[in-house]
Amino acid sequence: MSKILLDTNAYSHFLLGDKRVLESLAGADLVYISIFVLGELYYGYLLGNKEKENRQKLNTFLDKPSVFLLNATQETSEFFAIIKKQLKENGTPIPLNDVWIAAHTMEMGAELITYDKHFQYVPGLRIWKELL
Repeated sequence: MSKILLDTNAYSHFLLGDKRVLESLAGADLVYISIFVLGELYYGYLLGNKEKENRQKLNTFLDKPSVFLLNATQETSEFFAIIKKQLKENGTPIPLNDVWIAAHTMEMGAELITYDKHFQYVPGLRIWKELL
């Protein structure tokens, strides 16, 4: 079963019709959106002038039967702690929200669809082949 988690920038690229993101979505059995990605999207909407339109598009996407919104769990927190510790020990910190997104990805056994190269610093994280 193919499982992916969309990072914030991948969702934005999807809206722009990015062929690579569209192909990843088409090939996935399950698509996850982290609550932390949702927060970043809402923040962006508040900064723009199309908040209502952007929220409607997002709600339509989230209503698809293969798309699941992930809330943080105790297991997510444990993955977060392990990842953050490894990044600190390796001297390769990444933005805090991205540690949570990586934790959700690992918790779900998914592949992270992202354009952020710093996710390569997360040991054991399955990252989109398009990024590498």
